Amino acid sequence: MDKFIVIGERIHCISPAIRKAIEERNPEQILKRAKEQLDAGANYLDFNIGPAEKDGEEIMKWGVQLLQKEFDNVPLALDTTNKKAIEAGLKVYNREKGKPIVNSADAGGRIENIDLAAEYEAMCIALCAKEGITKDNDERMAYCTEMLERGMGLGMEPTDLLFDPLFLVIKGMQDKQKEVLEAIRLISEMGLRTCCGLSNVSNGAPKTIRPIMDATYAAMAIQCGLTSAIMNPCDLRLMETIKTCDVVNGAVLYADSYLEL
Repeated sequence: MDKFIVIGERIHCISPAIRKAIEERNPEQILKRAKEQLDAGANYLDFNIGPAEKDGEEIMKWGVQLLQKEFDNVPLALDTTNKKAIEAGLKVYNREKGKPIVNSADAGGRIENIDLAAEYEAMCIALCAKEGITKDNDERMAYCTEMLERGMGLGMEPTDLLFDPLFLVIKGMQDKQKEVLEAIRLISEMGLRTCCGLSNVSNGAPKTIRPIMDATYAAMAIQCGLTSAIMNPCDLRLMETIKTCDVVNGAVLYADSYLEL
């Protein structure tokens, strides 16, 4: 089994500091958060510029080149709803340390992002949804199959699609959690890879509870076959849980110092 892929979530325009840094093209905060996440064990960094309707192409190119120059071509997830901005980032991306990830496509209006990933030989997070929250696992699997067929029809390897069943907030949607875990199992049994926005699970919960909830849910999801997550690698409890799951699953050779690796 491969090691779990940690995609650092903390370079996100929802943060006032990051939004200001992007607007001013000031690298300080972006590089600071990138270093913190890489030092904590992130494998990829997610660069989230939001809708970026104005200057999106220039912003994405700037961010990709900034991060890869500073951190030895660190692999990145390019995160925006602006398709042209994603393409601009892909054009300047250095894949020496890993393929870029297009974040994201769905089975609805953003399905063409799979075409973009195929054209640039990138990976793509594929949301198992079309409009709003998916009704049940029958719908999730139908959307999964639809996107898989599209990607393979364009020459993509099945493993280049990271299927996201969409993690839901426990505070308000507690009754849906087992269904999401079952979706991960169903997708994994097809030999496919999976991804999620892990912090969605604990959204709205008290800060003292969030690390416990995220770590526990991560372990349960990994048991069902989850292979990657967009998450906070600076959460020590969460990273220790993931590293331990890697040891239990045989993805990392056991040593007494495995938490330090």
